[in-house]
Amino acid sequence: MRASHGWFVALLIIAFLQLNACDQKPVTTEKVNPVKLESIEGSELKQVVLTEKAVERIDVQTVPVKEELVNGVTRIVVPYKAVIYDLHGETWLYTSPTPLTFVRESIIVDSIDGDRAILVSGPALGTEVVIVGVAELFGAETGVSK
Repeated sequence: MRASHGWFVALLIIAFLQLNACDQKPVTTEKVNPVKLESIEGSELKQVVLTEKAVERIDVQTVPVKEELVNGVTRIVVPYKAVIYDLHGETWLYTSPTPLTFVRESIIVDSIDGDRAILVSGPALGTEVVIVGVAELFGAETGVSK
């Protein structure tokens, strides 16, 4: 009698495990690309679109472009950490026109004052610019990481 009781318990455990497995989501091996590059009409630049997870992982942070008084004159100012230099020494920053979307924009820097860059030309006031994750966006757009 004890032997048949043991078999019965074993069968119950197996049945429970099989039923429990039915509730599990299937494991997928499909990889989700965290970045998508989209052409910008009339430009050689690419728009960088990240997944929410990618934005979290690289901790992308933005701030708005501001006007500040510099030596008594109102100037366009961005944090210096928003500025990136390309291989030719040209200056750029990344704007974020919509959540998860980033576009590199050419800027002309007049001067650097501590942790801020005073611009001659750049994005409109209030435009969100990336201050954390700039190098990662540049690498994703230009293929530097490949």
